[in-house]
Amino acid sequence: MATKPVPTADLIRAQLRRMRIAAGMSQEDFGKRAHYSASLVSSVEVGHRPLDETYLARADEILQTEGLFVAMLELAKRDGEPTWFRPWLDAERSALQLRCFEANLIPGLLQTPDYARAVIRGDVRLSEEEVDKLVAARIERQAILDQEHPPQLTVVVDQSALQRFGGGFEKIMAEQLMHLIACAERPNISVHVMPATVGLHIGLGGPLILARSADGGWVGYLDSQLGGDVADRTEDVETLLSRWESVRNDALPRQQSLDLIKEIVEPWI
Repeated sequence: MATKPVPTADLIRAQLRRMRIAAGMSQEDFGKRAHYSASLVSSVEVGHRPLDETYLARADEILQTEGLFVAMLELAKRDGEPTWFRPWLDAERSALQLRCFEANLIPGLLQTPDYARAVIRGDVRLSEEEVDKLVAARIERQAILDQEHPPQLTVVVDQSALQRFGGGFEKIMAEQLMHLIACAERPNISVHVMPATVGLHIGLGGPLILARSADGGWVGYLDSQLGGDVADRTEDVETLLSRWESVRNDALPRQQSLDLIKEIVEPWI
């Protein structure tokens, strides 16, 4: 059996720790020179905090690597996802809790391959090979939900995202909703629907995801047409947590949400 390649981010973290120790610096020593706390340095090295170019540029300077770590971050392209998505993937993979709101789509962690392909293929600039790689990478992300100690995933999805049956996508949507129901019945996954009766709400400003790490810290991620941004500043995270609580409070309870999803998909199966 072939050995699965080690993710580039894991290689970067291992090398960061190895070179710091070789330089005779404790995490506290390194943090002082880089203007970071020792706890943040530890969180980066064990994967509880996402890697970013600013941190790695400081590491290159302190450890005199001539740009090694920033260059390694660029190699993340080989892992299938765009480089701007890599820092979030690091946070997602090590999260104990994940909270997600989507207004227009089923969240990526709960998508079927056919649904993911239909969404990704909407970008007409992509070749079939590129579409295949992005679909594979998206499905690979879902492995965190099947690990021995999976994160607790709580999702709020707008009702409109559940009713996109037009344009010849009826079979794909029906299979996607059946998969969503199966996911929602798992103990570590909770799916809530924002009903159409709510009308305007704060979540319509855009999708958001939040990840809570083992050290108790939260990191957010905001998606857009041009890419995405990791939010880790305290004030930004507090804003996202507040908005999450707002959409969660407006959404239906778990069982009512399941009943609504079943009602929506029933005519199509």
